[in-house]
Amino acid sequence: MQRGRSGRSLGERAARSGVPAAEEDWDAPFPQTAAAAAPPAPSPPDVRDLPAPPPVTRRADGRGRHCWVHDPPGAPGVWPGLLVEWRQTDDGWHGRVAFTVAGPAGSVLMEAWLPAAALEQR
Repeated sequence: MQRGRSGRSLGERAARSGVPAAEEDWDAPFPQTAAAAAPPAPSPPDVRDLPAPPPVTRRADGRGRHCWVHDPPGAPGVWPGLLVEWRQTDDGWHGRVAFTVAGPAGSVLMEAWLPAAALEQR
């Protein structure tokens, strides 16, 4: 510990983290206690068992289109966006859009499938 600071130094915390140092064997498993060992994760579903994705309608030229995004989840307001593609589902048309919203440290880039009613042509 360094004078004038409380707690462990970065080096001390790194040594206690269980992550091997550069000269150690990186292929060895991380040390785990019986209490920390997690049960094995379930295997992912076989893609052959999943339903086929809905058909996607794309512009022939492959370019995006400017739009206004109205009240996306978690970011009320109207935001400029780029409509990348459309798809039709059982509950109507949805657009895949990329847009920025105001975050605590500046702009945040978002991408989402939103209902057509939330999108307005620019």
